Amino acid sequence: MYFTDRGIEELIARRGEETVTLEWLADALRTFVDLHPEHDAAIDTLATWLARPDDDPDL
Repeated sequence: MYFTDRGIEELIARRGEETVTLEWLADALRTFVDLHPEHDAAIDTLATWLARPDDDPDL
């Protein structure tokens, strides 16, 4: 596990049984960027990556 995986592991441990929608995720990402605008580029990159199909040739 990478050091940066700690947050992912915490997410799984705390909320792993929940079912969420993509709309909920988008709202959570918007809220995060509102609170931490210095991370807007990373969040935009993540959202774009999540939005593309696995076979997207531009990846």
